[in-house]
Amino acid sequence: MKTPSSNATSSSRAPDDGARRRAIAIGSGVGGMAAAIRMRLQGYSVSVFESASMPGGKVGEHRHEGWRFDTGPSLFTLPELLDELFRDAGADPGQYYQYHRLDNICRYFFPDGKVLNAWSDPEKMAQEFEHVLAEPAANIHRYLHRAARIYELTRDIFLTASLHDLETWRRAPWIKTILGLPELDALSTMNNRNRRLFQQPNTVMLFNRYATYNGSNPYKAPATLNVIGHLEHNLGAYFLRGGMRNLIEAMHRLALEIGVEFEFDSPVERILVQGKKVEGVQLSARAPQALRPADVVISNMDVVPSYRKLLPGIAHPERLLSQPKSTSALIFYWSMKKSWPIFDLHNILFSSDYALEFHHLCELKTLQPDPTVYLYISSKAEPSDAPPGGENWFVMINVPHLNGQNWDELIARARERIITKLESQTGQEIRSHISAEKVLDPRGIAEMTSSHLGALYGNSSDNPMAAFLRHPNFSRSIRGLYFCGGSVHPGGGIPLCLLSARIAAEQAAKRQD
Repeated sequence: MKTPSSNATSSSRAPDDGARRRAIAIGSGVGGMAAAIRMRLQGYSVSVFESASMPGGKVGEHRHEGWRFDTGPSLFTLPELLDELFRDAGADPGQYYQYHRLDNICRYFFPDGKVLNAWSDPEKMAQEFEHVLAEPAANIHRYLHRAARIYELTRDIFLTASLHDLETWRRAPWIKTILGLPELDALSTMNNRNRRLFQQPNTVMLFNRYATYNGSNPYKAPATLNVIGHLEHNLGAYFLRGGMRNLIEAMHRLALEIGVEFEFDSPVERILVQGKKVEGVQLSARAPQALRPADVVISNMDVVPSYRKLLPGIAHPERLLSQPKSTSALIFYWSMKKSWPIFDLHNILFSSDYALEFHHLCELKTLQPDPTVYLYISSKAEPSDAPPGGENWFVMINVPHLNGQNWDELIARARERIITKLESQTGQEIRSHISAEKVLDPRGIAEMTSSHLGALYGNSSDNPMAAFLRHPNFSRSIRGLYFCGGSVHPGGGIPLCLLSARIAAEQAAKRQD
């Protein structure tokens, strides 16, 4: 792993500092670093303050005696958004990272014993559904067409522009969106729509799973979220060589090359506001310079602690901050001394009762006895991630956000249930092949990433108005204050965090001039 440096280097791509405008990014997750790069390209001198000892936010890495694990996101979609960031900075993306499209996106294991490969080729995938699940191929094509149409209707309003800026609604694309409202399926739940689209319960369950990509409940979330299936199956899923951590190292390297400065182990304690304008940030009193002036501050911290911790005495947008939060995750990182051919790179082992699982998660705020298990084994694509003959297992289940639960007890129960499920699926003993274990639960997520209540995606998307109830990428009341990352518009996940950074920088260019 490369060691972060707090000293920026310059290159021929670094913009002129003649304007001497100053910008500060709070946090060095994907959104924070992308925003810092974009502000630097606008001619600002940019400093990034990070409370951790290295960049990354939720995109982390764990190494242990020859095993390497991505500790956060594991699936790479819409790589063109990352490529765009590098090209905007005058860089060749291929000199920083490489990726390839997956042939098999995910292997699904169903309670009735059926196993399905979700091939990246739509025709091949449709035939797989027909052969394995007896789901007519025409239904799969119809779903993919509907998902592509939702993306076409929502992209320019809900994803790539500021939903909260009136100018967005003055442009032509909104007319297309309004005329296509019935096709957005906002008044139907994802589950109800998928039950009408498909004949087989297993197919419904598989496509309902996409609600979990932003921590939502498919039995409540609008069917508009079927757009996620388009990103994965029509546009493709990819594997980033060197692991997802390589994305962070590439962005950090680019940022340094164009003159962005980083200060690690430097938590921001307060955003300074004078009147209705940002003045900078205040670091710990132990920092060499506690007060750092700035014309622009972009917070990549979860929007709730951004207000609660960093903006005391300022009126908070309570309606937005108090929205129901997304689910979280419980992850076991297992150093396995054996390999299992039955599993692929990405694997899902479904619950025997998917609806009951979400009732426990979202209503009872606990775990049901048979959780759906996501198993990611990057050593299937990157053999150096595990010793010869071994594998690195990233084993995750969806869990509720923090709500007073006894997490030590829940973790112990979940571990036994997961092992039982995996042993039942493989027909082999699993436990004795685990040579080392690391655990991440909502408490750790909240502590390490400042995610409110340990929720991975900020607000949940369990109602049709959820997109409008996310915080904008700018402050309506404080000039010079902007927001990016998974807790604000347009949402969580690496592609949306990259978009949030682009929107925040665009808003800064417009509002600061």
